[in-house]
Amino acid sequence: MNYRARKSRAARAAKTAGVDGLLVTHLPDVRYLSGFTGSNAALVLVGGRSVLFTDGRYTAQAKEEAAGTKVVIAPKPAVTAACEWLAEAGVKRCGFDATQTTVSSFEAMRKAVPAKVRRGMFVAVEPLVAALRQVKDADEIERIRAAATLGCQLFDEALGYLRPGMTELEVAATLEHSARKAGAEAMSFETIVASGERSALPHGRASLAKLPKRGFVTMDFGVVLDGYMSDMTRTVHLGKSSPEERDVYDAVLEAQEAAVLAVAPGVSAGEVDEAARSVLRRVELDKWFTHSTGHGVGLEIHEGPRLAAKQTQRLEPGMVITIEPGVYMPGSFGLRIEDMVLVTAKGHEVLTPSVKAWIEL
Repeated sequence: MNYRARKSRAARAAKTAGVDGLLVTHLPDVRYLSGFTGSNAALVLVGGRSVLFTDGRYTAQAKEEAAGTKVVIAPKPAVTAACEWLAEAGVKRCGFDATQTTVSSFEAMRKAVPAKVRRGMFVAVEPLVAALRQVKDADEIERIRAAATLGCQLFDEALGYLRPGMTELEVAATLEHSARKAGAEAMSFETIVASGERSALPHGRASLAKLPKRGFVTMDFGVVLDGYMSDMTRTVHLGKSSPEERDVYDAVLEAQEAAVLAVAPGVSAGEVDEAARSVLRRVELDKWFTHSTGHGVGLEIHEGPRLAAKQTQRLEPGMVITIEPGVYMPGSFGLRIEDMVLVTAKGHEVLTPSVKAWIEL
């Protein structure tokens, strides 16, 4: 990972935003800029300098992971130490990400500096680091691709053990155990397994409900490898389906594939969303598609860009996004199909190529 280049880009972004320095407290942003993975940290970027503040638990870890960044082990909260350092360094205007800063944290920042310099010192700026993180470099893409590949393997394995009578929690536990055995650091989020009528819940976390003899099973899950996350959804059917179930599945699949085909540099996020939504609108299922079409994925499971109606942001090579339309009919059934897609210089690459054609077990 080229942390020096990342810090330089962040410093330039801060200068463009009209601030003298940048205080970074959101841990994924800290990791992106320095490589440090601890649970307590603040990073300061000022005039070509970068200083990482953390506590004594991470003395060895910080020096090993954050090579190229000065490390300060502080006997006080990392943010307090960072703010005191900024004041002593004479920084007049320091940018911070207001979207990741609570009111109490902001008050602590202000109290950490002398009253005579407090006024106007901390300036809320756009999420500068989050914006940089949207476009992945080659090292990041390699890690995301590995996580996505493992996710596909887990789904292929699941096809061998899914059966009526298993609880959704058993399915989730089996999948997560396999993920850990294969080297996953963690799951990207709480695994979703929703079956039968519960498949109509867009975020139906695994429960004690038993898989039905006949009905849909939706599995939405992801793994973390080297800090980077994957995210995919597949829906299968247990037993013989009804014509309506098959028709709805085919419509969602067509919508999902239409949106994937729309992904290319320069295309707006809203256009990708509309590619999926228009298919469902044509067959009068769009009212049951109740969420956005996708989102970015990287060090966090939800990053920019957001693929939703009227979103004007243009896709760029290096972005990794999800395409996940679904249909959810309360009291009946629901389903979703989701892929991770890399925006390339000439189009796109699907990172989760597991089968998504109709599967009836």
